Amino acid sequence: MNATTLTSLARALDDAGILASASPAEAFIIGASCDSRCVEPGNLFVCKGATFRPAFLAGALEAGAAAYLCDREHADELAAVAPGVPALVTSDLRRAMAVVSAEAFGHPDRDLPIVGITGTKGKTTTAYMLRSVVDAARGEKSCGMIGTVETYDGVTDEPSRNTTPEAPDLWRHLAHAREKGLAAMVMEVSSQALKYDRTLGVGLDVACFLNIGLDHISPVEHADFEDYFTSKLKIFSQCETAVVNLDSDHVDRVLEAAGAAARTLTFGIGRPEADAWADGIAHSEEGVAFTLHLGDWERRVQLPFPGDFSVSNALCAALCARALGIGADAVVEGLARTRVPGRMEFYRSRDRQLTAIVDYAHNRMAFESLLSAVASTFSGARVIAVFGAVGGKAEERRHDLPEVAARYADYIVLTSDDPWTEDPLDICHEMERSLPEGFPHEIVVDRERAAERAFELAEGRRSVVLLLAKGHEAYQHTRDGFEPCVSDCELAARGVAAHDRANL
Repeated sequence: MNATTLTSLARALDDAGILASASPAEAFIIGASCDSRCVEPGNLFVCKGATFRPAFLAGALEAGAAAYLCDREHADELAAVAPGVPALVTSDLRRAMAVVSAEAFGHPDRDLPIVGITGTKGKTTTAYMLRSVVDAARGEKSCGMIGTVETYDGVTDEPSRNTTPEAPDLWRHLAHAREKGLAAMVMEVSSQALKYDRTLGVGLDVACFLNIGLDHISPVEHADFEDYFTSKLKIFSQCETAVVNLDSDHVDRVLEAAGAAARTLTFGIGRPEADAWADGIAHSEEGVAFTLHLGDWERRVQLPFPGDFSVSNALCAALCARALGIGADAVVEGLARTRVPGRMEFYRSRDRQLTAIVDYAHNRMAFESLLSAVASTFSGARVIAVFGAVGGKAEERRHDLPEVAARYADYIVLTSDDPWTEDPLDICHEMERSLPEGFPHEIVVDRERAAERAFELAEGRRSVVLLLAKGHEAYQHTRDGFEPCVSDCELAARGVAAHDRANL
């Protein structure tokens, strides 16, 4: 692991114009952390957060932290708590956290191919597609992953807490990936990460922009669409190659922002002018097949997912793989064997009369893409959708999701989905008001019971049950914190197994 000095970190902050003061005492620094529970000896501890307490610094020092970073507002208080401990004080803690973390971990991005993916929908699926392609080319577990579902860096292999982690954690994962000699790191880059400088300074070999839609607009996320869009476009300021979806809304503005990169590559469905494009799309209940045109070759590709949106994601992954120097055979193989936990996971009964689909779709764009694909692919089947809406943020979903679902589903079961500080029944009633008058539906707040009810409704005819927005997650975020629950994946497996037992 890289070692540096407090003087070097102070110099980096000064160069960035955000150093307020530095301790005259020197210290050797190995890495950084903003969680006192995860501090390792030699770390620089970052004192951050609205709920930060001086006791956290005391705990970090006990665990071996060599120095700390704080903002001017808390400098005097923390100096009294930890007299004589080397410290850096900054005028911009968010930016400073990224700057010192990069320095403390020795800038691993300079020795590791990194692909960053942003967009309103499809980040996770595209990241897994690319990971599968890299693994097909370079060997299993050769590609790192930082995203919504999991974090894998060659050392850490665990479920993720945030789509894009705070800067000290992010740089630690990159350092691990370099240390273990991974072939590449694929990371989802959220709008919040870009807005709040979590990814500041990370040199991306490739930055992908999938699409843009209305989402994450709330007092605790983005004030309006312009703030959301502008935040996402920042990804191009830190990459060598920009990859842009020509089918995206506002594509002219996206391409203009992509001009900040050294080169821009494009992809699109039915667009021969793009660097990667698709035609010959054929849908089936097993997924979707298409002809991939990429550079000087074309291949037939089979995806285990439905919908044109899956083809678009695959085009992006294939183009990124090409930029990393990966050939056609690995691209086709990797795309065909992609599996994404909780994303478009299919559970089918033995008699093929019941299909359960688990997907993380949770905004208007994702609902439109998934439900329209299901309705067309499973023509004649009864479609039953189970979903809710989160509490405390993204309030537009309470109106968008039921409105979109009612256009494609035959029956809707409204239920709980991370209600946070709100009453889930109140959220369901608000969603109910956005359904067309007389639309077949019911409210079952308990999510496990809601899924059971959907499978009951599915009996007697060919049906598709959609369990939406929670995916692999085995918790509900309530006013009492994160409470364990049965994941939608498990609920889908149970429902199909019950059908099979009843139809032996």
